[in-house]
Amino acid sequence: MFQPSASSVTEQIKGIAHRLGFDLVGVASVEPPEHFSFFENWLSQGYAGQMDYLARNVDRRGNVREIESDARSVLCVGLIYQPLESPAEKSDEPCGQISRYARGDDYHHLMKARLLELLAEIQKMHPQANGRVYVDTGPVLERDFAARAGLGWFGKHTCLIDKNKGSWFFLGEIILNLALEADAPVLDHCGTCTRCLDACPTDAIVAPYVVDSRRCISYLTIELKGAIPRNLRPLMGNWIYGCDICQDVCPWNQKHAKSTDEPAFQARDGFAAPKLSDVIAMDQAAFSETFKGSPIKRTKRRGLVRNAVVALGNVGSLLDVPMLVRALCDGEPLVRGHAAWALGQIGGDEAKTALEKVWIDEEDQEVREEIHLALEGLKIWTMDA
Repeated sequence: MFQPSASSVTEQIKGIAHRLGFDLVGVASVEPPEHFSFFENWLSQGYAGQMDYLARNVDRRGNVREIESDARSVLCVGLIYQPLESPAEKSDEPCGQISRYARGDDYHHLMKARLLELLAEIQKMHPQANGRVYVDTGPVLERDFAARAGLGWFGKHTCLIDKNKGSWFFLGEIILNLALEADAPVLDHCGTCTRCLDACPTDAIVAPYVVDSRRCISYLTIELKGAIPRNLRPLMGNWIYGCDICQDVCPWNQKHAKSTDEPAFQARDGFAAPKLSDVIAMDQAAFSETFKGSPIKRTKRRGLVRNAVVALGNVGSLLDVPMLVRALCDGEPLVRGHAAWALGQIGGDEAKTALEKVWIDEEDQEVREEIHLALEGLKIWTMDA
């Protein structure tokens, strides 16, 4: 009986993947990731911050056969998410910034559905095929496998870069029991460039190819659930969800990045530059309705409003003090504390009076500390003035 070669089966599967809309497709072997020891060392340095889930199931991250015992190939895909250019949103009010990937719908749903469709197509051709689909949520070092599959090289900012498409793409994979023909990795083309390191406001890229998440604006605005370190708040600018700076300055993105016309990834109305006052004014119902089906749900209301008051403290003016004063009465201590900091940043008599007033009734000790530090700063500011 004729058995198709691994090469022909691989090309057939890649063709289906492209037909389903994936922009990048490659195959990696199931051998343990070459960067696994680096990953373990990265964890030991504490660079994962509060992302404790990264330290769970480490044995699986190091060996996909712990996930699928009969795994023989890892089919890796990339899907471009950079939205098409949209008209600049004009506003006289301070606005925030949201990372490109989060301006549309939650990519997990679209990519997983498409990968499951791809797996179903594979199983039609090969009924004996079994596979596990992952999109950024399982114990798989997907960038390592994607790099091995030739989808790109590790940039010094740690994102994967494709020479012809840049780095604005999501990754997903199917761990298969089919023996496919593996692709070759591509060479690193970063050379001596250090633009991403130089541009990072918080110096989160502590060395080429090494990011300390605890300093990364994306981590601070999304993963960190508590108070943002005071020394990092002024460096965050007006980012309220994620950060694109290191990718924005990358020459490969500036010259070769591609955009997608995928409707799910286009920016929702107001998501490219949301008014900070609108975000801060949201109650839980408004937050749930606005961010239904969006990755931004991950921060929960308290996290996003925390980010917005920090941003307003960085880019706001005396005109924005009343909004921050209202935030001093928010039901979440996390919001109240950061609002106090923001008022201390902007200053003025109205801010000082409001801080002194809420100090009397505030019971949360961390918020009280924030108010105290803000007032102390205002005293120094007034004396200097």
